[in-house]
Amino acid sequence: ISRLPSVPSLAAIGLVSRDVPASIRFYRLLGVAFPEPKGDGDHVEATLPSGIRLMLDSVELIMKLDPAWSEPTGHRMGLAFECASVAEVDEVHRKMVDAGYASKTRPHDAFWGQRYAQVVDPDGNVVDLFAGM
Repeated sequence: ISRLPSVPSLAAIGLVSRDVPASIRFYRLLGVAFPEPKGDGDHVEATLPSGIRLMLDSVELIMKLDPAWSEPTGHRMGLAFECASVAEVDEVHRKMVDAGYASKTRPHDAFWGQRYAQVVDPDGNVVDLFAGM
């Protein structure tokens, strides 16, 4: 029997936030069940249905952990939320825009066979919304 080498499992994705409460409001609209922050509110995390944790850390906390940290520029990483249906992509996009968040890409039928849209979180991160067609 051949054994494959052990591979570390991706368990969490961390985002640095200039305004943790604003980021919590944004991601709660997407259905992320963030609890109320504890202590000084510089870290909060929630487990997504996939089992991966989404963590928000304040700039101040990151600067304590890494004094040389600087805010990245450009689209360095993306988050993609799978919706249950084509209609849900449209509904979630509309809900986010109605709540005052920017739309980067309006819902459309993408050439790769998905209903696809993008919204922008309070820190400028682009968040994809998609569903198979």
